[in-house]
Amino acid sequence: MSMPFYVSPEQLMKDRADYARKGIARGRSVVVVGYDQGIAFATENPSAALHKISEIYDRIAFAAVGKYNEFENLRVAGIRYADLRGYSYDRSDVSARALANAYAQTLGTVFTTESKPLEVELAVAEVGATPADDQIYRLSYDGSVTDERRYVVMGGQADRLAARLEEGWREGLDLAAAVGLAVGVLGSQGEDEPRAIEAAQLEVAVLDRARPRRAFRRLGADVVAELLAAAGG
Repeated sequence: MSMPFYVSPEQLMKDRADYARKGIARGRSVVVVGYDQGIAFATENPSAALHKISEIYDRIAFAAVGKYNEFENLRVAGIRYADLRGYSYDRSDVSARALANAYAQTLGTVFTTESKPLEVELAVAEVGATPADDQIYRLSYDGSVTDERRYVVMGGQADRLAARLEEGWREGLDLAAAVGLAVGVLGSQGEDEPRAIEAAQLEVAVLDRARPRRAFRRLGADVVAELLAAAGG
């Protein structure tokens, strides 16, 4: 009788983490930037049907990188969670923090118990009454949660892009400046010179603090082009 092949738990977790990181790094980055009137999301996405940025609830949005079918299932589960909680209690009881904790449990369980981890990285954001009340949570493939402030970059060359985003970000950015900064960061991926990305190739959305209840708004290519022109890019 042959002996079963043994892999130490440490090596198994390392292999799963490496597998998930490589899958996520192959995807196009998503940039989330706080500005004076809300939170902006931007990614390079020529598809008009497969969205990487979506509304979850009244003032909560979701962005993801990685395998589309995996993060789409998580998006739908998040909407169901938010709807059920809002219906059972009150709409004000639905928060990005609770949603991030629910996602963390799912991601962590899959990472530790399933043979293949989810190749996804998520951002859950909630716009508040003031910039100080805004919340942005970043969730990794293993269920770890990071409470981000001001901005976050996921996927692709995230570390290098985050350094560039940190250089350009400042308090009180308006929407045009925030979108221009995010698109400029997206265009700096790769070893070549920074490239200009056409508005039609971008997926851009915002959580607008001024909207009365449903804060999420997706920006069309014409609006994005106007914002980029105003930002000088």
